Amino acid sequence: MSYAIQVQQVKKTFKQQTAIEDISLTVKSGEIFGLLGPSGAGKTTMIKILIGESPKTAGTVQVLGYSPKHFNSATFKKQIGVLSDNSALYDRLTIQDNLQLFCKLYNIATTQIDTVLQVVNLNDEKHKQVAKLSKGMKQRALLAKALLHQPTLLFLDEPTSALDPVNREHIHKGLRHLNDQGTTIFLNTHDMDEATQLCDKVAFLNNGVIQEVGKPDDLRYQYSNQSFQITTIHNETLILENKPENAHKIAQLMQNEEIKRMETNYPTLGEIFLKVTGKELI
Repeated sequence: MSYAIQVQQVKKTFKQQTAIEDISLTVKSGEIFGLLGPSGAGKTTMIKILIGESPKTAGTVQVLGYSPKHFNSATFKKQIGVLSDNSALYDRLTIQDNLQLFCKLYNIATTQIDTVLQVVNLNDEKHKQVAKLSKGMKQRALLAKALLHQPTLLFLDEPTSALDPVNREHIHKGLRHLNDQGTTIFLNTHDMDEATQLCDKVAFLNNGVIQEVGKPDDLRYQYSNQSFQITTIHNETLILENKPENAHKIAQLMQNEEIKRMETNYPTLGEIFLKVTGKELI
């Protein structure tokens, strides 16, 4: 099994404050991995450690087979893409001019520009000056920059936090397409719907500690009360446990065509996070 990221007992302290405490995790190649937690949980610090922007205090890290001493090498940087709070564009240039400049720096063909602009839904805006972009448009332009050189591993720190629902869904489709083509994605988010839709595996990070790890569907099943919620045609709500003795009741409702809607009573990732950590994801 191939791993894009391997982290063992990593710790990060700033003076007397611990930001990351004894974290161990693995991300498989080709996986979308979500690190979930509220602001201040340590998500951004973790990405900074993984891309070499901030040294770890203790533990071991390998990213794409590289150790931290090689994170500043050109060969490593060519294989990763990053959208973080340190990402920047040249305000006086247009979106297209920015991307053309980065094409020269990465030594890649400018034909890639239209491809990434399509992913972030900015083809019609590419001649706009960056200084005149809305926060959401600038966020999408920064994501285009991160995708430009077709990285093997993509780090995204709250990539859709400033986007409206339409553009958020457009970005999600683009990220799924990239992942289908083999790109591994490490995603920081506090948006549980985003994590549920995109991620193959998630980890709950709270106060610098990982408190739960698993596939979204597996976690929702694990923390469910194993019941069905049924809404009848009379708009009554019934909660029935998933037990053999309730099979006749459900069959009777179906036979009488009284079921308007029936769904498994699974909790959301946000509800699970609250149960595990005692905190809301805000």
